[in-house]
Amino acid sequence: MGEHGAVGGEIVRLTVDELAARAGVTVRTVRFYGTKGLLPPPELGPRRVGLYGAAHLDRLGLIEELQRQGLTLAAIERYLARLPEDSTPLDLAIHRALVASWTPEAAERLGRAQLERRAGRGLSEEQLERLVAMGALERTDDPEVFRVDPGLLPLGVRILDVPIPLETLRAARAVVLEHSRATARELQRLFRETVWRPYRESEPEPAELARMKALTDHIQPMVAQALVTAFQRSLREELQQVAPEDGPTPNAPGGAAP
Repeated sequence: MGEHGAVGGEIVRLTVDELAARAGVTVRTVRFYGTKGLLPPPELGPRRVGLYGAAHLDRLGLIEELQRQGLTLAAIERYLARLPEDSTPLDLAIHRALVASWTPEAAERLGRAQLERRAGRGLSEEQLERLVAMGALERTDDPEVFRVDPGLLPLGVRILDVPIPLETLRAARAVVLEHSRATARELQRLFRETVWRPYRESEPEPAELARMKALTDHIQPMVAQALVTAFQRSLREELQQVAPEDGPTPNAPGGAAP
């Protein structure tokens, strides 16, 4: 975690004020996480100014998403402790995107200037369209205001400079949405017919029925993580089957670059 790392090929070296602005939190929050041991200390730069890197930025984003889930600081500490020691900034960004997917209502409305601060770079109209195609942004009635998915934005910014045609991004997202909706419908049918219906037919007490409903809410994160893991494994297997004459095989998401 001591390495600064890079985002979009650019080495990240941030002061505490810049880190807070990029993450959308206060400097006080950054320092609080540091005192609790959730955020590693910065490296000392010229004039002993603390400098933070990509790993700090993505770890801070992950902590914020876990807090939105209602986890206590102790629970967040346990979650972070289970992450592999060699987790890269990209690994942390993927974890954040997964956690954020559990609460899609957490989307933020940001103006163009706020969005660019959060992205850590200026954004052209073509780059905005690429982020929209990836699902990291949604346009609003105001052309200078966007609905931002805080979990997907860091990943989207990372691949802005990868030469993937815009139409390919749109087509890829359409494929993912189509199959994810079909999967969700089938899982819902399976759960309804094999778990929920038999439970209702057992005529449970009202209090027990409410408890069951509350418990089912906790299934969503588990299923989401299982689906992402299965997808990463399947995608990696598909990419490994690319013939040598087709050129070097790209890394699957969750390995190295997406």
